Amino acid sequence: MDAPPKRLGRPKDDQLTARRTDEILDVAARLFAARGYPNTDLQVVADELGAGKGTIYRYFPSKRELFLAAVDRGMQRLTAYIAGSMTAADALDQIEQGIRGYLEFFQANPALAELLIQERAEFRDRAKPTYCEYRDANVEKFEGLVRGLVAAGRLRDLPLEVICGVLGDLLYGTMFTNYFAGRSRSLEQQTGEIVEVVLVGLLTDAEREKRRSAEAPEGSAP
Repeated sequence: MDAPPKRLGRPKDDQLTARRTDEILDVAARLFAARGYPNTDLQVVADELGAGKGTIYRYFPSKRELFLAAVDRGMQRLTAYIAGSMTAADALDQIEQGIRGYLEFFQANPALAELLIQERAEFRDRAKPTYCEYRDANVEKFEGLVRGLVAAGRLRDLPLEVICGVLGDLLYGTMFTNYFAGRSRSLEQQTGEIVEVVLVGLLTDAEREKRRSAEAPEGSAP
């Protein structure tokens, strides 16, 4: 007599899993940012979700993995936001849009800045912080824009690592200064200042003249 067929378990619902993962990370990111990593027990996260602590462990085996996943997701969203903001046809305008998108994201998501600080404080054993991993993995597009501008004679022919490194460090510092000091200057003002000091300062004389002519009121003397 043949054995009865095995009953299959409940099919895995990938959408439900992704939604539940997002819910957990939303709550965890908020609590870690507000309470600090050492003071945030997974039971608190579970209580906020109205779930058992075991539910958290089914998705994230440890508090460390939950925290790092929250940081990683924040960086994923930052990367996507910047990419989505760079819609202009002109490479120089794309860079300006990327600068604004970066500052805008952190203005709307200050918890990520706090998590980046905590990661550095709590996990010094990591070879490279999450922020640096994403920065290094996504610098290629920016370098391509700069390379094209240099080749077109619109930016000075400086080493790519110098141009990209200085601008990246400036944005990183500006983001944290905004977070710590609670700056109230508009995104437009901050973006304009960075563009004026860094990008316009890198432009060739010919490109500077072109920009001055374009910005001059119609009919005015050159």
